[in-house]
Amino acid sequence: MAVTIKSKKEIELMREAGKMLEEVHNKLADFIKPGISTLEIDQFGEKAIRDLGCVPNFLNYNGYPASICVSVNQEVVHGIPDKHRLIQDGDIVSLDAGVIYKGYHSDAARTYGVGEISKEAKNLMQITKECFFEGIKYAREGNHLFDISGAIGDYAKEHGYGVVRDLCGHGIGTHLHEAPEIPNFRMNRKGMLLKAGMTLAIEPMITAGGHEVDWLDDDWTVVTRDGSLAAHYENTVLITEGEPKLLSLSEKVL
Repeated sequence: MAVTIKSKKEIELMREAGKMLEEVHNKLADFIKPGISTLEIDQFGEKAIRDLGCVPNFLNYNGYPASICVSVNQEVVHGIPDKHRLIQDGDIVSLDAGVIYKGYHSDAARTYGVGEISKEAKNLMQITKECFFEGIKYAREGNHLFDISGAIGDYAKEHGYGVVRDLCGHGIGTHLHEAPEIPNFRMNRKGMLLKAGMTLAIEPMITAGGHEVDWLDDDWTVVTRDGSLAAHYENTVLITEGEPKLLSLSEKVL
């Protein structure tokens, strides 16, 4: 699939999709607490999406069986919600979610600490978020795609964290996953030239240990090979001639 340049009308629809997804994430942040199951998180998130008149874009995507990807501690992404998996005090929980609004997609992820979390976990979550904001400094017309990748990866490396290499960000629009793929580590080439109107899902996946990951037997859940904690932070981003526009985040908070 070729990289698409969105029209003003398409951008407005994606802006609405992003705004509603941010609202869903805010509700999820308030809902998470010790003792609830990951399935309850998924059910709450799906209802929040549908109550806004949107469709959850992860549900049945390539066979994924839920609306919210719920990944706990050493799980990087794509954890499958389970009524028997209970959230514990001290866990970190990554929630990846997306909505479809009038045919257009948004995609965003957040990692939340539950109760009293370790200093290691707090630092990991903070650096992961900062990696995203380092990357989008280069997300503007005239720069190259892998400028974003290099900035994310370099920042994580400077702070002693691992960067998952087997998964990456992506373009987004009328499909959840569009071209281009966006690695989170420095490449030995520049990548495509960025142009105003491109919409990208930029998503650092950072670990407290090494970069190696494995897939569990469910063929979805990705875990760190060394058992280290992992965090995930993502937004849908619009490339402009100037500063990038965050379609799924209304206020930058570090």
